[in-house]
Amino acid sequence: MSLSASLANALSGLNAASRGAQVVSSNVSNALTEGYGRRVLETTPNTVSTSGSGVKVVGVRRDVNQQLIGDRRFADAASAEAETRADGLSKLEAAFGTADSADSISGSIAAFESALTAAASRPDSDARLATVLSAAQSLTGRINDAADAIQQSRMDAESGIASTVQTLNDTLQQIAELNTEICKQYSYNNNANALVDQRQILIDKLAEIVPIREIPRDNGMVALYTENGAALIDGPPAEFSFSSAGVIVPQMTVEGGALNGLYMNGKPVKVSGTYAAMGGGSLEALFEQRDVTAVQAQTDLDALTRDLIERFQDPAVDASLGATDAGLFTNFGAAFDLVSDPNAETGLSTRIGVNALVDPDQGGALWRLRSGLMAGSAGSVGDASLLNSMSDALTASRTPSSGSYTTQAFTMADLASEVVSGISVRAQSAIDQSTFSTARAATLREAELADGVDTDHELQMLMLFEEAYAANAKVMKTIDELINLLMEL
Repeated sequence: MSLSASLANALSGLNAASRGAQVVSSNVSNALTEGYGRRVLETTPNTVSTSGSGVKVVGVRRDVNQQLIGDRRFADAASAEAETRADGLSKLEAAFGTADSADSISGSIAAFESALTAAASRPDSDARLATVLSAAQSLTGRINDAADAIQQSRMDAESGIASTVQTLNDTLQQIAELNTEICKQYSYNNNANALVDQRQILIDKLAEIVPIREIPRDNGMVALYTENGAALIDGPPAEFSFSSAGVIVPQMTVEGGALNGLYMNGKPVKVSGTYAAMGGGSLEALFEQRDVTAVQAQTDLDALTRDLIERFQDPAVDASLGATDAGLFTNFGAAFDLVSDPNAETGLSTRIGVNALVDPDQGGALWRLRSGLMAGSAGSVGDASLLNSMSDALTASRTPSSGSYTTQAFTMADLASEVVSGISVRAQSAIDQSTFSTARAATLREAELADGVDTDHELQMLMLFEEAYAANAKVMKTIDELINLLMEL
């Protein structure tokens, strides 16, 4: 082998070792950078004709475990879905209060029952009658507040859906643009790994909204499909649309046409249910919160409210009431009547109030709590029969006419406890599922990081590159000495 060929070989070795050191330094400096894929220098023996001619740098490969990344993305989608669901149910639980809390609906019913008992022992006491009125107003106010919180939960979900759809569209557009740029860099035979890192970050962001499958295409491009087969990107990106209704009231539903669903490329697309094209991530949980979870909570709260109103508008409890008269608790000032309004129960919890006839601030009189709401006069101050009747109505076992608890009889306190506990149980179950899903996603993310840049290994590689660089430099120095020696002959 000629000295010039040996010199060329050593020079190629210096170049490869230098490139290798650059790759190692990039790996170490980006060891904790989100989306960074470990770089590996690819080399191959260089040959001219049949003779070896040093080392050839093929390029820098992005070395990632795509299967592990795919599994982690599915775990991220499940974690985002569970966290969103748990957050929604936790807000509903806070709105209803816990069964053992004094400021919950159950606690308000217990306070009202105590006030009735105390007033029945001293029916002549205006102070105790005023306490009954105050407890009844606190109870209806607590129910109103819970109903308002349910509607706020639905509006929060609606706002979240709109924001998520915007993020979905923006992210898909950015990924499509990166796809095009990566393809261009591949065609120029340039290193596009930094662009691929950026694309992975965007796909990871997308994976929390809906489970993603990444499929490689030519020239470094990728196609993205949801777990159930909807094409998000395979060429031009899909376009999603959602029209927000803004203010939501209990009567508004998707089935009734008052609320909107999700559209993909101008066509409706399923977000929940079996084989839902866009199911499985935070987007599904938001739709579930708006259309299922909060609606069911509203239904149960309305059923509880109906039961409360019906107990006290029964003429058997207050003989002064006629068949169409409102009792102590009213439906926006009137009696609850499904005959004249078949939809009267929907949103009833937002309209319940205390009858103005017993409220001095509204022109009523406290003595009506003792003598009857429609009584013509105050009657005997020692008559506790109506107060006792009201207390009995509150504690009587009665089967609810609607809601989730129509299979057995409950006292008012027990029914409230069932409704409140039902929300609490679902919230706790969702929190437990969220904890599990988050832990699983964190475990896979740790495995992904462990499979990424190992700084100890990188430093070992750096030492090898330094040794290779020194060896090739030694060869070049020796060749230089030999050439100088030949020149002196």
